Amino acid sequence: MSEAMLDCAVVGGGPAGLSAAINLHQRGKSVRVLGAGAGLLAKAERVDNYLGLPGLSGSEMLAAFADHAKSLGITPEPGRVANVLPMGDRFMLNFDGNILEARTVILAGGVAKAKPIEGESEFLGRGVSYCATCDGMLYRGREVAVWGLSPEAAGEANFLASIGCKVRFVSPKRPPELNEAIEHLPGAVQAVGGGQTVEWMKVAGKELPIQGLFILRSAIAPDTLLPGLAIEDGFVKVDRRMATNIEGAFAAGDIAGAPLQVAKAVGEGLIAGLSAAEYLDKL
Repeated sequence: MSEAMLDCAVVGGGPAGLSAAINLHQRGKSVRVLGAGAGLLAKAERVDNYLGLPGLSGSEMLAAFADHAKSLGITPEPGRVANVLPMGDRFMLNFDGNILEARTVILAGGVAKAKPIEGESEFLGRGVSYCATCDGMLYRGREVAVWGLSPEAAGEANFLASIGCKVRFVSPKRPPELNEAIEHLPGAVQAVGGGQTVEWMKVAGKELPIQGLFILRSAIAPDTLLPGLAIEDGFVKVDRRMATNIEGAFAAGDIAGAPLQVAKAVGEGLIAGLSAAEYLDKL
């Protein structure tokens, strides 16, 4: 069920996303930050090139950003946005199986490093899915596989098993929280294929019969997340207002290109937030 429509949904809770959300909040706009992943900054041992806050570790800097946002009532919500659909004057977002509506969207989820496997794009919506809680009921009684590339993957595999799917779980190691009845296949999915719909996946060089493949990555390629999004040199193409080619959609931070630096991310988040607020005022 849809909730009350937001002025803006920010996808990504890193420096760019929090900066955008804070500036939207300061201009009286309703905003939610979807996704609380720390990203690459959390791994930085020491950051010395951010003005005014020298010598902090990446995790300390993220904590300072989060505290600032929290003081304004903004808390990133853990979870994963599976897709964003433009609907004319609004966007529909699938966030952990719940449908949200927002007048604008800011993509600030960082760099999605994973490349689609063979057949993934071709069979998206025809047996390949990125959300078990969204599409699982379509596969009751069928053989499906979950490729677990995110912390939530085991829980989604357990859900599929609970509604009657015959589940195989593919990952390097078996997660301790995975239901004991679910078969674990060590490794990675190399390809997926079939006729009109998915019929097989390849793991460790062997083709195994399945009718559905749930690819659960922590990050989804931006143009897969938001169909029709313009990409340039592997990054979301934006103008100086951080606007994308899709009306009402903006992008900021690492997702919008190099240099992959925290100062750039915060600045672009500011611009994206201001641009989204201006766009909303003109609606």
